[in-house]
Amino acid sequence: LEATGATSWTFGALPPVVELAGAGGVLRGYPALVDEGETVGVQVLSTPEEQRQAMWRGTRRLLRLSAPLPTRVLQGSLSREDKLALSRNPHGSVGALLEDAAACAVDALMASAGGPVRDAEGFAALRETVASGLTDAVLAILGDVRRVLDAAARVEARLAKLDGGDLADSVADARAHLGRLVGPGFIARTGRERLGDLPRYLEAVALRLDKLPRAPGRDRELSARVTAVERAYTDLVRRVGPRAVPIRWMLEELRVSLFAQQLGTRQRVSEQRVLRAIEEAAQR
Repeated sequence: LEATGATSWTFGALPPVVELAGAGGVLRGYPALVDEGETVGVQVLSTPEEQRQAMWRGTRRLLRLSAPLPTRVLQGSLSREDKLALSRNPHGSVGALLEDAAACAVDALMASAGGPVRDAEGFAALRETVASGLTDAVLAILGDVRRVLDAAARVEARLAKLDGGDLADSVADARAHLGRLVGPGFIARTGRERLGDLPRYLEAVALRLDKLPRAPGRDRELSARVTAVERAYTDLVRRVGPRAVPIRWMLEELRVSLFAQQLGTRQRVSEQRVLRAIEEAAQR
């Protein structure tokens, strides 16, 4: 089953599981596409969770290889102001940002079509769905991305005006938070569903920084509370991996509720609710 260096579906049908005779009895393996960067391969992995993660990333890569991004069309659809705003990105280039947006778009289109497939016929249908919707999806995502980058620039401007001293720890925490929200690869990492929330999260950071010089002690207290919950989340990620991801968004909403309550939250949230969700995820 294993293969490497493919740029199209040349594998035949991939079974969901294979059984191999081993010294200790029958071993189960889980075949999946794997992303090799410029190509795609097939590997037999050890667990269904590894298979699920690899299959998604490998299918995304194969779709990108077989459904190229229409860069000229995209560039022609963007205004001068859009291009200028998008050039101020953490990716290092507009090209890298477009690739990140394309990955996010493919993820959304693939999810709407039912997710990865396991044979050539299914992949051909999935490729058609992605190819026909890719340009519109990327343009919609870039609209959200521009709003995110504008909000990030406002946060950067506030950070630049704040000195150290009593504010140093809070400024460092806010800067690290900004980096988690808007760093290289943030578009696909955030996902289409949550991308529209980032401007609100960034506005919460800006409001926090506006209040910081007037009440540094209160900010340190709130920061300590959210940091304690984030440590529990970090420990959960080490134990359960991607299953912890939904709780990341609860943490973002928790920060909004603590530092910028006036913006409102997407769901009811508190430190106790997040810790309870972490405990439940650890037990599954």
